[in-house]
Amino acid sequence: MMWRGIGMAGAMMAALCAAAPVAADQQDPRLVPDVSSRNIEIQYSFTGEELLLFGAILYPDQRLPDDRADIVVVLKGPVRPMVLREKSRVAGIWVNAQSLRLRSAPAYYAIGSSRPIDKLVDERTAAIFELGLSNLSMSPTGFGEAENLGRMEAGLIDLYKRLGLYYENSSAVEISEGVLYRARLAVPARVPEGTYRAETFLISKGRVLAVASRDVEIRKAGFERFVAESAEENGFLYGLSAVALSLVMGFGASALFRRR
Repeated sequence: MMWRGIGMAGAMMAALCAAAPVAADQQDPRLVPDVSSRNIEIQYSFTGEELLLFGAILYPDQRLPDDRADIVVVLKGPVRPMVLREKSRVAGIWVNAQSLRLRSAPAYYAIGSSRPIDKLVDERTAAIFELGLSNLSMSPTGFGEAENLGRMEAGLIDLYKRLGLYYENSSAVEISEGVLYRARLAVPARVPEGTYRAETFLISKGRVLAVASRDVEIRKAGFERFVAESAEENGFLYGLSAVALSLVMGFGASALFRRR
């Protein structure tokens, strides 16, 4: 089903490339991006999904330049505040020694490109557009030593990379004939709910020529959604139901073992 949708989208993009009007005074190319799925449902059998980001590059007068452009795709979200705590061993006991509050840490961040980021743009441009895990702007609050801030942020990035929630691939983007591009980014099973943004950057000679984005909704569905909504909207009744279910299962297990 996914490949059928991609084939239809490819035909639509070909039509756009042939028929889309381009202003005569426009110097920079434009992007026509899309994703293989705008809505991802998390059910009990959800083991992750591969999201395809694809699209077309529309050049002025439909003329391809001698120096072909590169593509960077980013999928990130939802952005939320977060508190990091660093433990330290004191008198043989591990305790919270330092904490850092972040205003805007993405719960998921994946980036793919046609070439390594440091070969495409300088450090300043990469920081402005937050291209790469080392350039994420998490907006820490309070004051502290730069070394401590860097260490704690690096610890968060390393943890999320091991969980599959942060991901980088410098060869994920394929560009066909200098016009059509595509990239696959893995969405792990433990990805949180929320609105994600799929961004595409067109880069040439160290400049970001165009940026385009699409939103992707990731939501729980079926019984998982019912449980989540019940816990949020009727917390007291949900708690009573959970306790009652635990008691019933406990009595059932004990009765089964007594029979044996």
